[in-house]
Amino acid sequence: MTGAIVAIAIVLIVIGGITAGVVSYFRLQRHRADAIAMASYRKLAEQAVANQEALQAELATVAARLASVEELLRSVE
Repeated sequence: MTGAIVAIAIVLIVIGGITAGVVSYFRLQRHRADAIAMASYRKLAEQAVANQEALQAELATVAARLASVEELLRSVE
């Protein structure tokens, strides 16, 4: 009787170890996929910041041109 209990316990321990290994493997794969997705999001965010900085620079030049046009109009009046 005790031999059967020991055998069942050993089998359950082995099955539990295999299950834990499989679960941890798929969890690792999910984390890797998340890391890849986060890297692409980070790249997209960096591009958005660069585009926003370029847009702000262009807006500053437009504002400067507008100011010069306003000065010209005021001088004509």
